[in-house]
Amino acid sequence: MAKKSKKRIVYSTNPDFNYRYEDDAPVTTPPNQQQDLRIWLDRKGGGKVASIIKGFVGNDEDLKDLAKTLKSLCGVGGTSKNGEILIQGDHRDKILNYLQKEGYGAKKAGG
Repeated sequence: MAKKSKKRIVYSTNPDFNYRYEDDAPVTTPPNQQQDLRIWLDRKGGGKVASIIKGFVGNDEDLKDLAKTLKSLCGVGGTSKNGEILIQGDHRDKILNYLQKEGYGAKKAGG
């Protein structure tokens, strides 16, 4: 099996040179029906419970919009990063019902 060589630009004398990374392509969010989300229940430090939605594929703006909707639906705080949404408290049933109503492929996972 041949190794892939990574070509790196170390220095360029061209003042108009712009290096294009392969990862610069904009990420598109697939339709809700193609999302496969899992809803976990986790205990954070101090014994606080959090509902975590994992498996979101798409850009960060769509992830933040979904997180904002879920936080307002549950009336609690939370955060979103790295393709995960963290909602404070045990709201798995409410989140699952909402996601399924919106057409997402969603299931409870873990404990």
